[in-house]
Amino acid sequence: MINKSPINQMKLFGLNKYFEELAFLYEKNELPNKILLSGKRGLGKCTLTYHFINYVLSKNEDSEYNFNEKTINSQNHSFKTIYNKSNPNLTLIDLNSDKKFIDINQIRELISNLNKSSFNAKPRFVLIDNIEFLNLNSINALLKILEEPSSNVYFFLINHNKKILPTLLSRCLNFKITLTHNESLSIANDLLDGSLKNVVNPDLINYYISPGNIYNLVNFSIENDYNLFDLNLRGFLKILINNNHYKKDDFIKYLIFDLIEFYFIKINSSFSIEIYNKYRYFLKRISDTKRFNLDEDSFFQEFDNKILNG
Repeated sequence: MINKSPINQMKLFGLNKYFEELAFLYEKNELPNKILLSGKRGLGKCTLTYHFINYVLSKNEDSEYNFNEKTINSQNHSFKTIYNKSNPNLTLIDLNSDKKFIDINQIRELISNLNKSSFNAKPRFVLIDNIEFLNLNSINALLKILEEPSSNVYFFLINHNKKILPTLLSRCLNFKITLTHNESLSIANDLLDGSLKNVVNPDLINYYISPGNIYNLVNFSIENDYNLFDLNLRGFLKILINNNHYKKDDFIKYLIFDLIEFYFIKINSSFSIEIYNKYRYFLKRISDTKRFNLDEDSFFQEFDNKILNG
C-alpha cells in the first residue's frame, strides 16, 4: 500500500469546491496573500494547498495541472521539484519531529529567503503547517512579514481546529474546511481504492473520523499486522494503549484522543449520569494534555484501568 502523504496525493478528493474558489479568486487577481485553512486533522487541507500551488506553478509547463479532473500530472516540472523539496517558489515550514514548537529560527530563515530576489516571475508560496505550534516569538516574527508581505508572495497557514491568536486570525482569509461523516467515508473509500468496507470494522468508523485518519489507520494496521475488520473499538483501544503505540507515532496519539471520545458516546447509550461524569472528566484530561503538552502515559493508563478494564 502506497503512503499517500499530501505532497504526493495526485488526485484531489472531496474538496473541489474549495479548490475552485481559490482558483477563481486567483484568476481574477482577487486572492488575498494570506490564507488560513482551518479544520479537523486529516481532512486534506495540505493536499488542497499542494494542488492549488501546482495549479498555479505548472501553468505553461508541459503536463500542467488538470483542472477538470483535479489531478496533478507527475511529469510536470513543478511537481517534481516540490516533491524533491527543491522548488524555489515554495517554502514549507512545519513542526520538527524533535521539537514541541515551531522554532523562531525557522521563521527567521523564511524571512531571509523572502528578502532574496526571486528566481523567476512566478508567484512564491509559503506553506506553514501546524500553526498552532508557533510559539509567541515565532508568531511575533511571522506577524511582521504578514503585515508587509513581499509582492507576489502567498501565505497558506494550516490550522487543525486549535485556538490561535486573534491578531493572526484577523490578518487572513479563513477557509473553514468541513466534511460530513458520509463525505469522509466516501473519500476514505476512494483513497483505499474502494476497499474500505472490506478492511475496517464499522465499529471503528461509526463516529466521525476524517478520511486522512482512516487511510493512515489502515496503513498503520498493515505495518503492524492488525486485522481491523475483526477488532471492535474497545479491543483496538486496548491494543494501542497497552502496546504504547502512542509513543511511536503522533498520529496514533491524536487518534486515541478521538477514539476515547467515541467510546464514551458508544457506551453511554443509556445516558448514565455516572458514565457522563467520567466522560466529562476524561474530556478535561484530553484538553489539558493537548493544551499543555502533558505526558500522555498517566492519562492513557488511567483510562485503560478505570474505563476499559472497569
